[in-house]
Amino acid sequence: MGTYDVIVVGARCAGAPTAMLLARKGLRVVLVDRAKFPSDIRHGHFIHRHGPRLLHAWGVLDRIVATGCPAATSFTFDAGERRLVGRDLVVGGVAFGYGPRRAALDRVLVDAAVEAGAELRDNFLVTDYVGDDDRITGIRGQQGDATVTERATMVVGADGRGSLLARTVGAAEYEVFPTLTCWYFSYWSGVPAAGLEIYVRRQRIIFAFPTNDGLFAVFIAWPIEARRAIQFDIEPAFTAVIDLVPALAERLRQGQQAEPFYGAANLPNFLRKPFGPGWALVGDAGCHKDPYMALGICDAFRDADLLARAIDDGLSGRRALAEALADYEQQRNAATMADYRLNLHHAQFKPPTPEEQNLIAALQGSQEATNQFFMARQGMIPPETFFNPENLQRLMRASATAL
Repeated sequence: MGTYDVIVVGARCAGAPTAMLLARKGLRVVLVDRAKFPSDIRHGHFIHRHGPRLLHAWGVLDRIVATGCPAATSFTFDAGERRLVGRDLVVGGVAFGYGPRRAALDRVLVDAAVEAGAELRDNFLVTDYVGDDDRITGIRGQQGDATVTERATMVVGADGRGSLLARTVGAAEYEVFPTLTCWYFSYWSGVPAAGLEIYVRRQRIIFAFPTNDGLFAVFIAWPIEARRAIQFDIEPAFTAVIDLVPALAERLRQGQQAEPFYGAANLPNFLRKPFGPGWALVGDAGCHKDPYMALGICDAFRDADLLARAIDDGLSGRRALAEALADYEQQRNAATMADYRLNLHHAQFKPPTPEEQNLIAALQGSQEATNQFFMARQGMIPPETFFNPENLQRLMRASATAL
């Protein structure tokens, strides 16, 4: 038995919830990160799907809203010829999405982990992992001028797509696909917004939403092949895409750009085997995908919940730890694989399937059906309440009759 039950390396949106949940179960947890909190990172930060519900269940959603992050209660999807707008997308007081800046989100999550009993060591750089034969037993790192070694029964890597833990143990990768898109983004003040807006134009996608401090976040993706032509002169390329949506362009011109442009182009797609003797991976360390469908944070929350349950089952003796962690991998993959592959499809800017096109067409003119569609897609209501043969056939018949 180590000094701790669990060491969690990485204190952001995968690691902090993992530490929080394990500490709430009474385990001895230390949470380490090389950053000093609060600190921002230039990543996408929209949370939807199962993310808001988990934040609510953990008792931290209100704290995130209190940072000045507005709820996103509408969802606009505009592909040019077809446009859908879901409105008042709120169930049980939880909106379908929230877009907190990472400094605000991560601070709330870290504070919740500490309040649960986890020990936080920020400004701690992990340089190596220590082990006994093939088993990971701890970490070695730098905190200030001191070299520190800590040991634990389990070490969790929540240290991102370039995970040092994953490299150290040689975690196998599967479903691997290279980077498909490059993203550039910035923030505007003075732009009214009530929710998420997605615009698809000519192998470009615009992803925009309200965030902290009254700002409006605007992210644009291009195929990765376009990066060389964009990266040294971002503004005209960005403006050219915005101008493909005149109403959005006018709103941005009435506001003011509040921050410089940021970019991301190292966006590989993979799943990793997320466990082995004495170690586990969570969040981007275990599964990284293109931001096209904005699944990173919500899936990190889901997987933190799954992993915490598995570790607790194993360390409590209710189950063999290896068996519980194997189930964690199976549950993670079952929950993510369909979305993972759909995300790859969309990130290649492939056209919607005929079934998708027919459904979008059938929803035109019915606000109630459109709202039900968005809520079912987001998991706010049981998906089968909308995506069942009888309902879909009824929508198709009504659409045909309207023609």
